[in-house]
Amino acid sequence: MPRRRYRISYLYITQEFIFSFLVAFLFFFGIFFVNQLLLLAEDILTRNVPLGAVLRLILYSLPSIVALSFPFGALVGSLMAVGRLVGNNEIQAFQASGVPTGRIFAPIAALGLVLSLGSFVMNDYLLPLGTLNFGRLYRELLYANPELELEPYSIRRYQDSTIITGNVRDNRIDDLLIIERGRDGERIILAGPSTISGDEAGGGVISLDLSSVFTHTRRNAGRYEYLQAEHMQYNILLRDITVALRTPGPREMSSYDVFVEMQKQEADLRVRRQAQAEEILRRTNELQLDYLGKFEALARGEVESGRVQNDLGTRLRELNRERDRVIFDRGLQLYSIEFHKKFSIPFACLSFVVFAFPVALRTGRRGRAVGFGLGLLVSVAYWAMILGGQTLGMERPEISPFLAMWFPNIVLLFLGLAMHVRWIRR
Repeated sequence: MPRRRYRISYLYITQEFIFSFLVAFLFFFGIFFVNQLLLLAEDILTRNVPLGAVLRLILYSLPSIVALSFPFGALVGSLMAVGRLVGNNEIQAFQASGVPTGRIFAPIAALGLVLSLGSFVMNDYLLPLGTLNFGRLYRELLYANPELELEPYSIRRYQDSTIITGNVRDNRIDDLLIIERGRDGERIILAGPSTISGDEAGGGVISLDLSSVFTHTRRNAGRYEYLQAEHMQYNILLRDITVALRTPGPREMSSYDVFVEMQKQEADLRVRRQAQAEEILRRTNELQLDYLGKFEALARGEVESGRVQNDLGTRLRELNRERDRVIFDRGLQLYSIEFHKKFSIPFACLSFVVFAFPVALRTGRRGRAVGFGLGLLVSVAYWAMILGGQTLGMERPEISPFLAMWFPNIVLLFLGLAMHVRWIRR
Protein backbone atom coordinates (compact mmCIF):
# COMPACT_ATOMS: atom_id res chain seq x y z
CA MET A 1 0.00 0.00 0.00
CA PRO A 2 1.40 3.46 -0.83
CA ARG A 3 2.77 5.49 2.06
CA ARG A 4 0.13 8.22 1.46
CA ARG A 5 -2.68 5.81 2.28
CA TYR A 6 -0.91 4.78 5.49
CA ARG A 7 -0.72 8.43 6.48
CA ILE A 8 -4.46 8.78 5.99
CA SER A 9 -4.99 5.68 8.14
CA TYR A 10 -2.63 7.03 10.80
CA LEU A 11 -4.43 10.37 10.83
CA TYR A 12 -7.86 8.77 11.13
CA ILE A 13 -6.80 6.47 13.99
CA THR A 14 -4.99 9.33 15.70
CA GLN A 15 -8.07 11.53 15.60
CA GLU A 16 -10.20 8.77 17.04
CA PHE A 17 -7.71 8.07 19.81
CA ILE A 18 -7.29 11.75 20.74
CA PHE A 19 -11.04 12.24 21.01
CA SER A 20 -11.48 9.17 23.21
CA PHE A 21 -8.44 10.11 25.28
CA LEU A 22 -9.78 13.60 25.93
CA VAL A 23 -13.10 12.18 27.10
CA ALA A 24 -11.38 9.73 29.45
CA PHE A 25 -8.84 12.33 30.58
CA LEU A 26 -11.58 14.79 31.52
CA PHE A 27 -13.39 12.03 33.39
CA PHE A 28 -10.38 11.17 35.57
CA PHE A 29 -9.38 14.81 35.86
CA GLY A 30 -12.83 15.60 37.19
CA ILE A 31 -12.63 12.80 39.78
CA PHE A 32 -9.19 13.83 41.04
CA PHE A 33 -10.08 17.53 40.90
CA VAL A 34 -13.22 17.05 43.00
CA ASN A 35 -11.19 15.00 45.48
CA GLN A 36 -8.67 17.84 45.74
CA LEU A 37 -11.48 20.36 46.22
CA LEU A 38 -12.88 18.27 49.05
CA LEU A 39 -9.47 18.21 50.74
CA LEU A 40 -9.13 21.96 50.35
CA ALA A 41 -12.71 22.48 51.54
CA GLU A 42 -11.87 20.75 54.81
CA ASP A 43 -8.76 22.83 55.48
CA ILE A 44 -9.14 26.06 53.51
CA LEU A 45 -12.56 26.86 52.10
CA THR A 46 -14.32 26.77 55.46
CA ARG A 47 -11.93 29.39 56.87
CA ASN A 48 -11.62 33.08 56.20
CA VAL A 49 -9.26 32.74 53.22
CA PRO A 50 -9.38 35.11 50.20
CA LEU A 51 -10.80 33.62 47.02
CA GLY A 52 -7.67 34.53 45.06
CA ALA A 53 -5.49 32.52 47.43
CA VAL A 54 -7.86 29.55 47.15
CA LEU A 55 -7.69 29.67 43.35
CA ARG A 56 -3.89 29.80 43.48
CA LEU A 57 -3.81 26.77 45.78
CA ILE A 58 -6.02 24.90 43.33
CA LEU A 59 -3.74 25.95 40.46
CA TYR A 60 -0.67 24.67 42.29
CA SER A 61 -2.46 21.34 42.84
CA LEU A 62 -3.23 20.80 39.15
CA PRO A 63 0.13 19.22 38.09
CA SER A 64 -0.40 16.22 40.39
CA ILE A 65 -3.95 15.81 39.08
CA VAL A 66 -2.90 16.01 35.43
CA ALA A 67 0.06 13.65 35.96
CA LEU A 68 -2.28 10.95 37.27
CA SER A 69 -5.00 11.59 34.71
CA PHE A 70 -2.68 10.99 31.75
CA PRO A 71 -2.01 7.24 32.28
CA PHE A 72 -5.58 6.29 33.13
CA GLY A 73 -6.88 8.49 30.33
CA ALA A 74 -4.56 6.67 27.92
CA LEU A 75 -5.87 3.28 29.07
CA VAL A 76 -9.57 4.09 28.86
CA GLY A 77 -9.10 6.23 25.76
CA SER A 78 -7.33 3.48 23.81
CA LEU A 79 -9.94 0.92 24.87
CA MET A 80 -12.76 3.23 23.77
CA ALA A 81 -11.09 4.23 20.50
CA VAL A 82 -10.22 0.72 19.33
CA GLY A 83 -13.53 -0.56 20.67
CA ARG A 84 -15.38 1.99 18.55
CA LEU A 85 -13.41 0.95 15.47
CA VAL A 86 -14.22 -2.71 16.17
CA GLY A 87 -17.89 -1.96 16.83
CA ASN A 88 -18.22 -0.19 13.45
CA ASN A 89 -16.30 -2.97 11.63
CA GLU A 90 -13.60 -0.46 10.69
CA ILE A 91 -10.80 -2.74 11.89
CA GLN A 92 -12.07 -5.36 9.44
CA ALA A 93 -12.24 -2.70 6.75
CA PHE A 94 -8.62 -1.70 7.40
CA GLN A 95 -7.50 -5.30 7.22
CA ALA A 96 -9.53 -5.95 4.08
CA SER A 97 -7.80 -2.94 2.53
CA GLY A 98 -4.42 -4.47 3.25
CA VAL A 99 -3.53 -2.47 6.37
CA PRO A 100 -1.67 -4.82 8.77
CA THR A 101 -2.62 -4.90 12.43
CA GLY A 102 0.80 -3.50 13.32
CA ARG A 103 0.11 -0.44 11.17
CA ILE A 104 -3.20 0.10 12.96
CA PHE A 105 -1.45 -0.09 16.32
CA ALA A 106 1.52 2.12 15.34
CA PRO A 107 -0.15 5.55 15.82
CA ILE A 108 -1.69 4.41 19.12
CA ALA A 109 1.71 3.24 20.40
CA ALA A 110 3.31 6.52 19.28
CA LEU A 111 0.66 8.55 21.10
CA GLY A 112 1.09 6.37 24.19
CA LEU A 113 4.80 7.21 24.17
CA VAL A 114 4.05 10.92 23.75
CA LEU A 115 1.59 10.81 26.65
CA SER A 116 4.19 9.01 28.78
CA LEU A 117 6.72 11.75 28.12
CA GLY A 118 4.13 14.45 28.84
CA SER A 119 3.11 12.78 32.10
CA PHE A 120 6.76 12.42 33.11
CA VAL A 121 7.46 16.12 32.52
CA MET A 122 4.36 17.00 34.50
CA ASN A 123 5.34 14.65 37.33
CA ASP A 124 9.05 15.49 37.36
CA TYR A 125 9.08 19.25 36.83
CA LEU A 126 5.68 20.89 37.26
CA LEU A 127 4.63 18.76 40.26
CA PRO A 128 7.65 19.77 42.43
CA LEU A 129 7.26 23.37 41.30
CA GLY A 130 3.56 23.38 42.15
CA THR A 131 4.20 21.74 45.52
CA LEU A 132 6.83 24.32 46.48
CA ASN A 133 4.52 27.18 45.51
CA PHE A 134 1.64 25.50 47.36
CA GLY A 135 3.75 25.25 50.52
CA ARG A 136 4.96 28.84 50.21
CA LEU A 137 1.44 30.20 49.80
CA TYR A 138 0.10 27.99 52.60
CA ARG A 139 2.74 29.37 54.97
CA GLU A 140 1.72 32.90 54.03
CA LEU A 141 -1.90 32.01 54.80
CA LEU A 142 -0.83 30.59 58.14
CA TYR A 143 0.75 33.88 59.10
CA ALA A 144 -2.44 35.73 58.17
CA ASN A 145 -4.89 33.06 59.41
CA PRO A 146 -3.23 31.07 62.22
CA GLU A 147 -6.49 29.21 62.90
CA LEU A 148 -5.83 27.23 59.70
CA GLU A 149 -3.40 25.04 61.59
CA LEU A 150 -5.60 24.25 64.59
CA GLU A 151 -8.51 22.15 63.38
CA PRO A 152 -11.47 20.96 65.47
CA TYR A 153 -10.92 17.79 67.48
CA SER A 154 -7.39 17.26 66.19
CA ILE A 155 -3.96 16.35 67.53
CA ARG A 156 -0.98 18.40 66.37
CA ARG A 157 2.67 17.80 67.24
CA TYR A 158 5.24 20.61 67.16
CA GLN A 159 8.80 19.75 68.17
CA ASP A 160 8.42 18.69 71.84
CA SER A 161 4.79 19.79 72.22
CA THR A 162 1.48 18.08 71.45
CA ILE A 163 -1.72 20.14 71.18
CA ILE A 164 -5.14 18.48 71.40
CA THR A 165 -8.07 20.71 70.51
CA GLY A 166 -11.79 20.54 71.11
CA ASN A 167 -14.29 22.33 68.92
CA VAL A 168 -12.84 25.27 66.94
CA ARG A 169 -15.09 28.07 65.69
CA ASP A 170 -13.60 31.08 63.94
CA ASN A 171 -10.66 31.93 66.23
CA ARG A 172 -12.05 30.31 69.40
CA ILE A 173 -11.22 26.90 70.88
CA ASP A 174 -13.67 25.48 73.41
CA ASP A 175 -11.24 23.10 75.15
CA LEU A 176 -7.50 22.67 74.86
CA LEU A 177 -4.90 20.20 76.14
CA ILE A 178 -1.17 20.82 75.69
CA ILE A 179 1.51 18.25 76.54
CA GLU A 180 5.15 19.41 76.64
CA ARG A 181 8.10 17.06 77.01
CA GLY A 182 11.61 18.26 77.63
CA ARG A 183 14.85 17.28 79.30
CA ASP A 184 13.64 18.41 82.71
CA GLY A 185 10.35 16.54 82.63
CA GLU A 186 6.79 16.83 81.35
CA ARG A 187 4.19 19.56 81.64
CA ILE A 188 0.46 19.22 80.97
CA ILE A 189 -1.66 22.33 80.39
CA LEU A 190 -5.44 22.03 80.51
CA ALA A 191 -7.45 25.10 79.47
CA GLY A 192 -11.06 26.07 78.91
CA PRO A 193 -12.22 28.51 76.21
CA SER A 194 -9.24 29.96 74.35
CA THR A 195 -8.74 32.39 71.49
CA ILE A 196 -6.26 32.26 68.60
CA SER A 197 -4.43 35.30 67.32
CA GLY A 198 -1.51 35.90 65.00
CA ASP A 199 1.54 38.02 65.67
CA GLU A 200 0.76 41.49 64.37
CA ALA A 201 4.45 42.35 64.39
CA GLY A 202 5.07 39.63 61.84
CA GLY A 203 7.27 37.55 64.14
CA GLY A 204 5.79 34.26 62.98
CA VAL A 205 3.96 33.31 66.17
CA ILE A 206 0.52 31.85 66.86
CA SER A 207 -0.67 33.17 70.22
CA LEU A 208 -3.18 31.23 72.28
CA ASP A 209 -4.94 33.21 74.99
CA LEU A 210 -5.95 30.52 77.49
CA SER A 211 -8.53 30.84 80.26
CA SER A 212 -9.34 28.64 83.29
CA VAL A 213 -5.85 27.16 83.16
CA PHE A 214 -4.57 24.20 85.17
CA THR A 215 -1.00 22.97 84.71
CA HIS A 216 0.68 19.86 86.07
CA THR A 217 4.46 19.47 85.88
CA ARG A 218 6.44 16.30 86.56
CA ARG A 219 10.15 16.82 87.14
CA ASN A 220 12.74 14.14 86.44
CA ALA A 221 13.82 14.28 90.07
CA GLY A 222 10.42 12.89 91.07
CA ARG A 223 8.90 16.22 92.09
CA TYR A 224 5.44 17.32 90.97
CA GLU A 225 4.15 20.87 90.66
CA TYR A 226 0.81 22.34 89.71
CA LEU A 227 -0.73 25.77 89.37
CA GLN A 228 -4.01 27.38 88.44
CA ALA A 229 -4.55 30.66 86.61
CA GLU A 230 -7.41 32.65 85.19
CA HIS A 231 -5.46 33.56 82.05
CA MET A 232 -2.31 32.42 80.30
CA GLN A 233 -0.67 33.17 76.94
CA TYR A 234 0.89 30.29 75.03
CA ASN A 235 2.93 30.91 71.85
CA ILE A 236 3.64 28.54 68.95
CA LEU A 237 6.44 29.39 66.52
CA LEU A 238 5.26 29.08 62.93
CA ARG A 239 8.66 27.79 61.91
CA ASP A 240 7.87 24.67 63.96
CA ILE A 241 4.68 24.09 61.96
CA THR A 242 4.19 21.98 58.85
CA VAL A 243 7.73 20.70 58.49
CA ALA A 244 6.63 18.77 55.39
CA LEU A 245 5.73 22.03 53.68
CA ARG A 246 9.18 23.45 54.26
CA THR A 247 11.09 20.28 53.45
CA PRO A 248 9.57 18.52 50.41
CA GLY A 249 9.66 14.75 50.43
CA PRO A 250 10.79 12.56 47.54
CA ARG A 251 7.36 12.71 45.91
CA GLU A 252 7.63 16.50 45.61
CA MET A 253 11.22 16.44 44.31
CA SER A 254 12.46 15.99 40.76
CA SER A 255 13.89 12.62 39.78
CA TYR A 256 17.40 14.12 39.61
CA ASP A 257 17.15 15.55 43.12
CA VAL A 258 15.82 12.23 44.41
CA PHE A 259 18.70 10.40 42.70
CA VAL A 260 21.28 12.75 44.26
CA GLU A 261 19.75 12.22 47.71
CA MET A 262 19.73 8.46 47.13
CA GLN A 263 23.46 8.56 46.36
CA LYS A 264 24.12 10.31 49.68
CA GLN A 265 22.00 7.83 51.60
CA GLU A 266 23.62 4.87 49.85
CA ALA A 267 27.06 6.20 50.75
CA ASP A 268 25.99 6.53 54.39
CA LEU A 269 24.54 3.01 54.32
CA ARG A 270 27.81 1.62 52.94
CA VAL A 271 29.70 3.28 55.79
CA ARG A 272 27.37 1.74 58.36
CA ARG A 273 27.64 -1.72 56.77
CA GLN A 274 31.42 -1.40 56.62
CA ALA A 275 31.43 -0.51 60.30
CA GLN A 276 29.33 -3.59 61.00
CA ALA A 277 31.73 -5.79 59.01
CA GLU A 278 34.67 -4.39 60.98
CA GLU A 279 32.82 -4.99 64.25
CA ILE A 280 32.12 -8.59 63.26
CA LEU A 281 35.79 -9.09 62.37
CA ARG A 282 36.87 -7.56 65.68
CA ARG A 283 34.53 -9.78 67.69
CA THR A 284 35.61 -12.86 65.71
CA ASN A 285 39.28 -12.19 66.46
CA GLU A 286 38.51 -11.57 70.13
CA LEU A 287 36.55 -14.82 70.28
CA GLN A 288 39.45 -16.75 68.75
CA LEU A 289 41.98 -15.23 71.15
CA ASP A 290 39.67 -15.80 74.10
CA TYR A 291 39.14 -19.39 73.02
CA LEU A 292 42.91 -20.05 72.87
CA GLY A 293 43.51 -18.33 76.20
CA LYS A 294 40.74 -20.20 78.02
CA PHE A 295 41.76 -23.50 76.43
CA GLU A 296 45.29 -23.06 77.78
CA ALA A 297 43.94 -22.02 81.19
CA LEU A 298 41.66 -25.05 81.17
CA ALA A 299 44.60 -27.30 80.33
CA ARG A 300 46.49 -25.88 83.31
CA GLY A 301 43.46 -26.41 85.54
CA GLU A 302 43.08 -22.71 86.32
CA VAL A 303 39.39 -22.54 85.30
CA GLU A 304 36.46 -24.91 85.23
CA SER A 305 35.12 -26.25 81.96
CA GLY A 306 31.57 -25.09 82.73
CA ARG A 307 32.70 -21.47 83.14
CA VAL A 308 34.73 -21.66 79.92
CA GLN A 309 31.73 -23.01 78.07
CA ASN A 310 29.43 -20.26 79.42
CA ASP A 311 31.88 -17.44 78.62
CA LEU A 312 32.57 -18.66 75.09
CA GLY A 313 28.88 -19.34 74.49
CA THR A 314 28.00 -15.78 75.51
CA ARG A 315 30.61 -14.30 73.17
CA LEU A 316 29.45 -16.56 70.32
CA ARG A 317 25.81 -15.52 70.77
CA GLU A 318 26.79 -11.84 70.70
CA LEU A 319 28.78 -12.45 67.53
CA ASN A 320 25.88 -14.24 65.86
CA ARG A 321 23.47 -11.45 66.84
CA GLU A 322 25.74 -8.91 65.20
CA ARG A 323 26.02 -11.05 62.08
CA ASP A 324 22.24 -11.46 61.88
CA ARG A 325 21.56 -7.74 62.42
CA VAL A 326 20.38 -6.28 59.09
CA ILE A 327 21.53 -2.75 58.38
CA PHE A 328 18.52 -1.21 56.66
CA ASP A 329 17.80 2.42 55.78
CA ARG A 330 14.04 2.99 55.58
CA GLY A 331 14.61 6.48 54.21
CA LEU A 332 16.69 5.11 51.33
CA GLN A 333 14.00 2.54 50.59
CA LEU A 334 11.37 5.28 50.49
CA TYR A 335 13.46 7.42 48.14
CA SER A 336 14.19 4.42 45.89
CA ILE A 337 10.50 3.54 45.65
CA GLU A 338 9.52 7.12 44.85
CA PHE A 339 12.33 7.36 42.28
CA HIS A 340 11.06 4.36 40.34
CA LYS A 341 7.47 5.50 40.83
CA LYS A 342 8.30 8.76 39.05
CA PHE A 343 9.03 6.71 35.94
CA SER A 344 6.67 3.76 36.26
CA ILE A 345 3.41 5.73 36.54
CA PRO A 346 4.07 8.11 33.59
CA PHE A 347 5.30 5.30 31.35
CA ALA A 348 2.26 3.26 32.27
CA CYS A 349 0.67 5.13 29.35
CA LEU A 350 2.71 2.99 26.99
CA SER A 351 2.00 -0.23 28.90
CA PHE A 352 -1.69 0.63 28.97
CA VAL A 353 -2.02 1.12 25.21
CA VAL A 354 -0.06 -2.08 24.53
CA PHE A 355 -2.47 -3.92 26.82
CA ALA A 356 -5.61 -2.13 25.66
CA PHE A 357 -5.20 -2.63 21.91
CA PRO A 358 -5.54 -6.45 21.74
CA VAL A 359 -8.17 -6.39 24.51
CA ALA A 360 -10.31 -3.87 22.63
CA LEU A 361 -10.11 -5.99 19.46
CA ARG A 362 -12.21 -8.58 21.30
CA THR A 363 -14.90 -6.25 22.68
CA GLY A 364 -17.40 -6.85 19.88
CA ARG A 365 -20.19 -4.53 18.74
CA ARG A 366 -20.53 -2.53 21.96
CA GLY A 367 -16.83 -1.80 22.00
CA ARG A 368 -16.79 1.78 23.34
CA ALA A 369 -19.08 1.11 26.32
CA VAL A 370 -17.36 -2.16 27.19
CA GLY A 371 -13.97 -0.47 26.82
CA PHE A 372 -14.93 2.29 29.23
CA GLY A 373 -16.12 -0.13 31.89
CA LEU A 374 -13.14 -2.44 31.44
CA GLY A 375 -10.80 0.54 31.60
CA LEU A 376 -12.18 1.55 34.99
CA LEU A 377 -11.67 -1.97 36.34
CA VAL A 378 -8.10 -2.16 35.07
CA SER A 379 -7.38 1.33 36.48
CA VAL A 380 -8.53 0.26 39.93
CA ALA A 381 -6.52 -2.97 39.72
CA TYR A 382 -3.41 -1.11 38.55
CA TRP A 383 -3.65 1.46 41.35
CA ALA A 384 -4.16 -1.32 43.89
CA MET A 385 -1.00 -3.05 42.62
CA ILE A 386 0.95 0.21 42.83
CA LEU A 387 -0.16 0.83 46.41
CA GLY A 388 0.45 -2.81 47.31
CA GLY A 389 3.93 -2.71 45.80
CA GLN A 390 4.71 0.51 47.62
CA THR A 391 3.58 -0.97 50.94
CA LEU A 392 5.48 -4.23 50.44
CA GLY A 393 8.55 -2.33 49.33
CA MET A 394 8.55 -0.33 52.54
CA GLU A 395 7.81 -3.27 54.83
CA ARG A 396 10.02 -5.84 53.11
CA PRO A 397 13.50 -4.43 52.35
CA GLU A 398 14.45 -7.60 50.48
CA ILE A 399 11.96 -6.64 47.74
CA SER A 400 13.56 -4.56 45.01
CA PRO A 401 12.06 -1.03 44.73
CA PHE A 402 12.34 -1.40 40.95
CA LEU A 403 10.24 -4.57 40.96
CA ALA A 404 7.77 -3.14 43.48
CA MET A 405 6.99 -0.14 41.25
CA TRP A 406 7.41 -1.64 37.78
CA PHE A 407 5.64 -4.97 38.39
CA PRO A 408 2.15 -3.68 37.34
CA ASN A 409 3.62 -2.24 34.12
CA ILE A 410 5.49 -5.46 33.40
CA VAL A 411 2.32 -7.53 33.91
CA LEU A 412 0.24 -5.33 31.59
CA LEU A 413 3.01 -5.21 29.00
CA PHE A 414 3.43 -8.98 29.03
CA LEU A 415 -0.30 -9.63 28.76
CA GLY A 416 -0.66 -7.08 25.98
CA LEU A 417 2.22 -8.48 23.94
CA ALA A 418 1.00 -12.07 24.45
CA MET A 419 -2.52 -11.21 23.26
CA HIS A 420 -1.14 -9.16 20.38
CA VAL A 421 1.01 -12.03 19.14
CA ARG A 422 -1.91 -14.41 19.46
CA TRP A 423 -4.13 -12.04 17.47
CA ILE A 424 -1.56 -11.75 14.68
CA ARG A 425 -1.26 -15.53 14.41
CA ARG A 426 -5.01 -15.96 13.93
